[in-house]
Amino acid sequence: MIRLNSDTPSSVLQDVREGQLVTDTFSKTGLVEEIIITDDGLYRVYEFKLVTGRSITIKK
Repeated sequence: MIRLNSDTPSSVLQDVREGQLVTDTFSKTGLVEEIIITDDGLYRVYEFKLVTGRSITIKK
């Protein structure tokens, strides 16, 4: 299980693949269904959509 939060290194965030089990250490845990990475000029935003319908968003 991979723990995703603001302290997670960018290299770990980039290595997450669909089908892996992830958690935000609070209430969201599940398998990754889709990964969306966007860059808004200031931050790189990682959005991990889970099979449960929830999503975990990390800004780095």
